[in-house]
Amino acid sequence: MQDMANADCIIIQGSNMAEAHPVGFQWVMEAKARGARIIHVDPRFTRTSANAHKHIPTRAGTDVVLLGALINHVLSNDLYFEDYIKAFTNASSIVSSDFQDTEDLEGLFSGFDPETGSYDTDSWQYSASQEGERVGDASTFTGRDGSHYTSGHAGASEAFGAGGPPLEHGLPERDETLQDPHTVFQILKRHYSRYTPEMVTETCGISRADFDYLADSLVSNSGRERTTCFAYAVGWTQHVGGAQFIRTAAILQLLMGNVGRPGSGIMALRGHATIQGSTDIPTLFNLLPGYLPMVSVGEHDDFAAYTDSIGRSEQKGYWANSRAYAVNLLKAWWGDAATAENDFAFDYLPRLNGPAGTYQTLMRMLDDGVDGYFLLGQNPAVGSANGRMQRLGMSHLKWMVVRDFSMIESATWWKEGPEIDSGELRTEDIGTEIFFLPAANHTEKAGSFTQTQRLVQWREKAVEPPGDAQSELEFLFDLGNRIREKLKDSTDPRDRPLLDLTWDYPVDESGEVDPEAVIAEINGRFESGPDAGKPLTSYTQMTDDGSTSGGCWIYTGVYADGINQAARKKPRTEQDEFAHEWAWAWPANRRILYNRASADADGKPWSERKKLMWWDDEQKCWSGPDVPDFPADKDPHDPGDTDAGGPAALAGNDAFIMQADGRGWLYAPTGLVDGPLPTHYEPVESAIPNPLYPQQSNPTRVSFQDRHNLNAPGTSGTHQDVYPYVFSTYRVTEHHTAGGMSRWLPYLSELQPELFCEISPELAEEVGIEPYGWATVISPRAAIEAIALVTERMTPLTVAGQTVHQIGLPYHWAQGTHAVVDGDSVNDLIGMNLDANTQIQNSKVTACTIRPGRRPRGKARQELVEQLQREAGLTLSTGDTRVTAPDFPEGTHPEDIDLSTGETIEESFDLPAHHRQGPQSPGLSEDGKHEQGGEED
Repeated sequence: MQDMANADCIIIQGSNMAEAHPVGFQWVMEAKARGARIIHVDPRFTRTSANAHKHIPTRAGTDVVLLGALINHVLSNDLYFEDYIKAFTNASSIVSSDFQDTEDLEGLFSGFDPETGSYDTDSWQYSASQEGERVGDASTFTGRDGSHYTSGHAGASEAFGAGGPPLEHGLPERDETLQDPHTVFQILKRHYSRYTPEMVTETCGISRADFDYLADSLVSNSGRERTTCFAYAVGWTQHVGGAQFIRTAAILQLLMGNVGRPGSGIMALRGHATIQGSTDIPTLFNLLPGYLPMVSVGEHDDFAAYTDSIGRSEQKGYWANSRAYAVNLLKAWWGDAATAENDFAFDYLPRLNGPAGTYQTLMRMLDDGVDGYFLLGQNPAVGSANGRMQRLGMSHLKWMVVRDFSMIESATWWKEGPEIDSGELRTEDIGTEIFFLPAANHTEKAGSFTQTQRLVQWREKAVEPPGDAQSELEFLFDLGNRIREKLKDSTDPRDRPLLDLTWDYPVDESGEVDPEAVIAEINGRFESGPDAGKPLTSYTQMTDDGSTSGGCWIYTGVYADGINQAARKKPRTEQDEFAHEWAWAWPANRRILYNRASADADGKPWSERKKLMWWDDEQKCWSGPDVPDFPADKDPHDPGDTDAGGPAALAGNDAFIMQADGRGWLYAPTGLVDGPLPTHYEPVESAIPNPLYPQQSNPTRVSFQDRHNLNAPGTSGTHQDVYPYVFSTYRVTEHHTAGGMSRWLPYLSELQPELFCEISPELAEEVGIEPYGWATVISPRAAIEAIALVTERMTPLTVAGQTVHQIGLPYHWAQGTHAVVDGDSVNDLIGMNLDANTQIQNSKVTACTIRPGRRPRGKARQELVEQLQREAGLTLSTGDTRVTAPDFPEGTHPEDIDLSTGETIEESFDLPAHHRQGPQSPGLSEDGKHEQGGEED
C-alpha cells in the first residue's frame, strides 16, 4: 500500500478511505505532500473528501457509466498509452466473429439463456478458440413447493479459480495495427462509444465540469513520466455487478499504462486485518488455498480434469503448473496417505454441486436442510443482508456454535431479537441449541495477518486469553482431535479424509499449537531427496510427483531457510522504500505485481522518473529494486517456446504471467459470468430507466424469491412513489463492522452512541424531519429508526430530469442488551440480490422511504412494513424480471403470489408455505478477492 505514495494522482472511488482505512490513508497523504492530486468520487462528502483536492458527488451504482465515459474519452481522443497497450495488453487480439455486443443486442451479450439467467461463453472467445470446449452443465437443487436454484450452462464458474477457465490457445490471432473490426481494441471503442460526458451527467448526476476535471487529472498524470492509482472498497464490491465496476477501472488503467509501475494499479482496500489472508487461504466455499478452485461435481471427475480446468500444461504462464500446486496442497494435508497411485488423495476433497455461499446456506436453513452452524468472527444477525431472514433461518437449526469475545446478537436473537419483540418468534418454541464459546482476541494469540497489499505480518501474543477463551488455532485443533478420536475405529471410507489428515502440530504446555509450525506447513518443504525436511524457498521448486509439499503455493517463501520471514521488522530508516525486510509479501516477497510492465517492450524503463525494473543486458537478467514478476533470465526479445508451455512459453513482453496469453485483459473472454466487457445496468430497485439500453438490470443476478425478501417496484411497477429514495450503508471509524469489537467498549460507544441517518437539508424539508430528531426508514423488508443528521454532505443530484435523494446509513448497531449501546440493524433493510461473479450482496443501492418520528413497537413494526408492501403492490417476482431487452423472451419465474390477495403476508407465520427461490445465475470468479456475504468488509 505504501506504493500509493509514488502516485501522481489518486482516485478514490467506492471507499471512504480516511475513515474506513485510516492507517493506510497515511500513504495517500504522503502522496499529496509530494504533489499528487487526490480526487474522491462518492455520494457523500466525508473525511476522505475533506482531504482531497476535489469531491465529486455521484449516484450510487452508476460507476460503470463514469469509468466507461473516461474510457471513451481516452480512446476517442487518442490519449491512451499506445506503446504500452500494444506491448502488454490483448488490444490486438481478434475475437470470434460470432460475438455480439450489448450494442447489438440492446444490453445483452451473445449466448444469453433467459431460462437459466446465464451465458454460454463460446462466442466470447478469441478467434483461435472458437472450437473450445463448453464450460459446464446445468445443476438444479430442488426444495419444497417446487422451489429451485438453477445454475446455467456457462455460469458454473465456481468451478474455476482465480484465472477462470483456461484458454484453448495461448496465442490468439492478432492484428498489431489494431484496425481489424474484431480486435479487442475496436470492440472496446464501439462498446463505450455511447458512454459520453452527457451520459455521465444524465445518469450519474456529475456535471460536465467535474467530469472534465477528472478526465484531465487522469490523462495528465498517466503515461511515461507519471502514474495514477485507483483505490476502492465495498462501495464498489457490494453491488449486483460490482466485479464489473472493478473491471472497468482495470480496463482504464491498462489503457493508460497504469499497471505494474510505481504509484499505479488498483488498490483493493480490505476491511479487516486479515481479509486478504482469508481469501488467500480461504474461508470461501469455492476456493482452496492459493486460489485453486474447489472441486465441482461433473466438472472435475478426476484429477487430470481438475488440474486441466485450472491451467493446461501447454498454455502460457504459471497457471500451467497447476498440477504441481494442487499436488503440493494435497501432500500438505494428507501426507503419506497422498500418493501418485491414488491421485494424491484427490478423492478426499468434497465436491460442490453449485454455489454454497452465505445466502444459499440461509435458504437451506429455512428449508430445514442445515442441522448445525459454526460462527467464527461473524455476526449474520447484524452484518449480513436481510438480518430478519438470517435470524429466522437460525431458528430452524438444531444447534449453533458462536465463538466470539462478546455476547453478539447472533448468540442472543433467540431471547431478545426483533422477532421476539414482535411476537413472531417465541423463545420457548425455538429448538436451536446455542453454544457460546469465548474466543481470544488478536492481542491474545500469535500468528499472521495478511492485509491489503498482500503483506504477511507476524504478531506475537501480548497477553494470555482470559478464562476459557481460546484462539481459533487451539479451538479447531482440539475439535479436530476430538472428532478423530471418535472416529479412530471407523472402517467407513468416508471417514478416511479426517483420519488421514496430517494433524500432528506441536503444542506447548497449555495445549496451544505452535503457529510457526502452521506457517511452515503452508510454506512447504521437500518430502524426499537430499533436501528432505528442508523448507522450500520458492513455488518454482514445487514438483508434481509428491517429492514436495506446501499448503499454499503463493505463500512459498514465507518460511524460507527455516526463518519466519513474516516476523521481520527492519526499520524503514534502514532500508529502501520497498521495505523487503519488513514482513513478507506474496508471491516471492514481490511488492509490485506485473512489474515487468514498468519497462518497455525492449526492457528499458519508460522513464527515469518511473524507473522500477529493467533488463540488464550485461548480466542477462531483470534488475531493479523489486523482485521481478517475470522469469528473471528471460530476454525481452525472447519469442517464447510455445511448444514447451508454462513459463517457458512466455514471450519477453508477456508481462501478465498468470494469464493464458500473457497479456493484460482489456476484454475478458473467460472468467466473468456476466459479460466480457463491463456494461451499465441499473440497480435492482432503481426507479430510473437504464439510459443506455432497454435491458434494465443485470440479467445474471442471483435472486431469492421469498415473502421476506421482496423487492421494490423499481421501473416495473406503478407505485414507485412508495419507496422514492435510496440509501447506502457505510462504516464509521469509531465502530467495527457489526459492533462486536466496539459497541462493547464504553469509550468508542461514547464517541458514536446512536444509529443515525445522513440526509440533505432538502430531503429533510421535503419529508418534515428536524435536525437530530427521530426518523423512520422503511424498505420492502423492514423498518428501522435513527437519529437524523441533516447535513450538506449529502448532495441531491439531478438525474434523468428528476431530483435524486440519497441517504447514508452506518450499519454497526443492533438490538440487544449486552452491548454498551444498541440500536436498530440497518442490514435488516437490505434485500438479497447478489452479484453472480462473487455472490456478494447489494448494500449500496436500496430503495426506501423515510418519515419523521420513531418506528412502531412490537407487532406494529412489521404491520407497517406490510402496509407499504401492499401499497406498492409487491409480489414475489416484483423487480425480478430478468430480461427487459425487447428482442429476448421474458425470463422464467415461479408462479407469482399476489401478496395483497389470496396467499398473503397477513396470514399466520408459516414460512414453508411462502418461501420460494427464483431462478438464479450461479458462479464465482475471483476478481480482486471479494468476500461472499457476511459482515460488510
